[in-house]
Amino acid sequence: MFDQAQKELLTLRDLMRFAVSRFNQADLFFGHGTDNAWDEAAYLLLHTLHLPPDDLDTYIDARLTSDERAEVLKVIERRINGRLPAAYLTNEAWLGDYRFYVDERVIVPRSHIAELLREQLSPWVVDPWAVSSVLDLCTGSGCLAILAAHAFPESKIDAVDLSTDALAVARRNVDDYELGARLRLVESDAFAGIQGQRYDLIISNPPYVNAESMAALPEEYRREPEMALASGEDGLDLVRIILKEAANHLNPDGLLVVEIGHNRDELEMAFPETLFTWLDTSAGDRHVFLLRCKDLPART
Repeated sequence: MFDQAQKELLTLRDLMRFAVSRFNQADLFFGHGTDNAWDEAAYLLLHTLHLPPDDLDTYIDARLTSDERAEVLKVIERRINGRLPAAYLTNEAWLGDYRFYVDERVIVPRSHIAELLREQLSPWVVDPWAVSSVLDLCTGSGCLAILAAHAFPESKIDAVDLSTDALAVARRNVDDYELGARLRLVESDAFAGIQGQRYDLIISNPPYVNAESMAALPEEYRREPEMALASGEDGLDLVRIILKEAANHLNPDGLLVVEIGHNRDELEMAFPETLFTWLDTSAGDRHVFLLRCKDLPART
């Protein structure tokens, strides 16, 4: 099939149609930046051809060289046969206007906290320039730490992860944004490596997938590091640690912001006396909570 396509398909339009047909035939899962075969094909083909990502119409009827067709078909084949998220094929992911290098050592960035940082956590943070210290727990690729550095220009950032592989990816992104003087990467199991440190703000997009959901994940999600997704039977193992220990690492007026996926009901049942503030995002108000230091449920 791909050999025939190499010989007979000539234009970008031809290859777009071919990619969409093959993606639908293969019943691929889309959830790492796109939600349908057409958008996924457009992104992958334009990236492979070094064309602007938002200008498909201009080039749709352009003829491709034999070498270009071969490259495009190779990407289509890898997406299908490997069930690889598109971000792993292009080695990039976007959060708003910010581009990050990614590969299979980290999950593909997709945090709702990113959109809150674009608004500098208003109205909860009154003066973004007064935020002097931020912790990004479970930093992965470093994307939220980098967004926090831009949101709070006077802050120093600690970005923590247990995975040395993830921290290597984060280092590349920190260097790309020239933030080495302000952003420190720390290998640590939760708070263990930052004892004695306190922050004005702690943000975290921790592992939060429960055991039942892990067992049902599409193949594309199984290509991501399991340790960055799974968090015990109910998905709250690491969130419990965060809630238990965060007060020891927040300044008295500090804020904790955590993403928990679809676990709001489970969290509120586990901590019935804690008054979580649920933040509005494009996905609704069930995925990210905020707590002030004084409202945390436990201190050690």
